[in-house]
Amino acid sequence: MIFDFSFILSVATLVTGVIWGLDAWLWRPSRLQRAAAAGTAPENVREPVIVEYARSFFPVILIVLVIRSFLFEPFRIPSDSMMPTLLDGDFIFVNKFAYGLRLPVLNSKFLDIGQPKRGDVIVFRLPSDPSVNYIKRLIGMPGDHVSVRNQRVFINGEPMTVTLDGRYMGPRNTGAQADAQQGVEDLLGVQHRVLFIPERHSDDYDQVVPADHYFFMGDNRDNSRDSRFFEVGFVPEKNLVGKAVRIWLNWDLPAAPIWSRIGDAIK
Repeated sequence: MIFDFSFILSVATLVTGVIWGLDAWLWRPSRLQRAAAAGTAPENVREPVIVEYARSFFPVILIVLVIRSFLFEPFRIPSDSMMPTLLDGDFIFVNKFAYGLRLPVLNSKFLDIGQPKRGDVIVFRLPSDPSVNYIKRLIGMPGDHVSVRNQRVFINGEPMTVTLDGRYMGPRNTGAQADAQQGVEDLLGVQHRVLFIPERHSDDYDQVVPADHYFFMGDNRDNSRDSRFFEVGFVPEKNLVGKAVRIWLNWDLPAAPIWSRIGDAIK
């Protein structure tokens, strides 16, 4: 069981629904009977404030819970680990049904719809602390032999080609990203942009992805805490939250919003 905002919504839906249901089946008939005995017309009988609030909020909370649990959930990008694809301050929508429908709070899958694909940008629950959400790119599938040597990714012994095309001059090119080199990586046919920070040392990596687990990396390769590190490690299938699909806003205070990113698809 995961105690997050979905848990709060689920509890609120349950409480308001129970109050509204009990009033409809038990309390209201009794209230009307007492009013009739006292000679009060039914339209003049006021319902308790708690029932009024429950009746008003229950459908709203239920709709929000259904949308967040089974359709789309908003997330905010809290770091630069996915630059240049995603920036700190991006607000994104995550497709919750791309990899199957899961029950809120329990997070157990009850309908299998699709499977993750190499190159997908995915939100997942950190294995060591499921209350924390991470977003990275799927690099290694179950059973893959993944190696990282000299900033180059190898999958089952095959090197993933990277074509560098100069210094990163896009938004948020400050700090560690000021001298970053950008390029295009080809993940067995799936192309996406990556960043490398020349002065950063990158440790080599060599592991086989276990069954029902996935290997993730950030697009900002030298500034990402991902599956290469024991704090994250391999991510079990049950921890997948959904596929990141679109940016709906970018605003990283005190900087001004980047209006041009609104509506951008996440590739």
